[in-house]
Amino acid sequence: MPAEPELTDLRERILALDRELIDVLRRRMEVVVPIAEAKLDSASPFRDASREGVVFERVRSMAQEVGLDPHRIEGLYRLILEWSVARQQAHVRARATAPLSVAYQGVEGCYTHLAAQRRYAGRESGALLTGHRTFRDAVQAVRERRAHVALLPIENTTAGSITETYDLLAEGGVTITSEVVSHIQHCLLALPGTSLDDIREVHSHPQALRQCDVYFQTHTWMQPVEAFDTAGAARMVRDLGQGHLAAIASEAAAEHYGLEIVARDIQTQAGNFTRFVEVATEAATVGEDVPCRTSLLMELAHEPGALGRVLAAFSKRGVSLTKLESRPIVGTPWKYRFYLDVDGHSASAAVHEALAEAEAECTTLRNLGSYPCGGRPV
Repeated sequence: MPAEPELTDLRERILALDRELIDVLRRRMEVVVPIAEAKLDSASPFRDASREGVVFERVRSMAQEVGLDPHRIEGLYRLILEWSVARQQAHVRARATAPLSVAYQGVEGCYTHLAAQRRYAGRESGALLTGHRTFRDAVQAVRERRAHVALLPIENTTAGSITETYDLLAEGGVTITSEVVSHIQHCLLALPGTSLDDIREVHSHPQALRQCDVYFQTHTWMQPVEAFDTAGAARMVRDLGQGHLAAIASEAAAEHYGLEIVARDIQTQAGNFTRFVEVATEAATVGEDVPCRTSLLMELAHEPGALGRVLAAFSKRGVSLTKLESRPIVGTPWKYRFYLDVDGHSASAAVHEALAEAEAECTTLRNLGSYPCGGRPV
């Protein structure tokens, strides 16, 4: 066993080497930024599987030459390459000459479109917002690199979780990179001159209809009818030109489609908020001092007490659980997966240790994203 002075010297050498490693990584990340510019100039993809294969083969060979485990070195370089790509994409999103391409579900004037406008306003390079008919279409645009990010509603304080968003996250290919909370105020829109007594059908997105269920209980002559989008329903009312039709949508949708607001703030709860998540193909870089949230997908081993032991792994490390919800696994009757939100970044010591312990209780444990907390509503 080395004497204490010798152990201290060895630790100092390790510390000096760690500083060198960090500095080398810093310099490597500085190089990937001009590489990103070169890729943009040549319209090259950010991911090149064949090029990455060459890199892995090279580092395995270099490791073998110096007596290191080539498999562990390859694993390390896979992490470094993921980090490099994330740095490149973050640089492109921030550069002045390239607008951020944002996909969302719906048409102009819908709540996601309005949240996206507020979210990305003021960017020097601007943001290009593109509406899609379905959540899946918006996510697929990101997966296929036709959009940098997609903004999706994930839960509402009145109607609860938007299950389709959770199911799309479970399919993989995207990760949550940020969140934004928006105050939702529903209006009843109809053709100019329409009265409440004239309205027989009210069209809107299923979530908006659920958020106004008490209004329908007190206006029983109105029949709620599901549509693909709030603003899309408003557009339909305008296009059909029938006085018995109305839509639940935003004030902005009324202005955009030339409709009249027959009633305002018809949502069941005055404090009606929707949480949106931004998803991208690569994880976001987050400063150490930024408050974060981590979203998880978990499928448990079929054993009594497994869920309790997972929750205890977080509790005993002081990690706050802010959401826990189960969803059926498609194609596997009576089996469920769990979605959890916890405070903290997955790389933080407490969350990392809790996940390592929880993994023993799970058949599947996936990090859906660690990202800055949304803060004040927009």
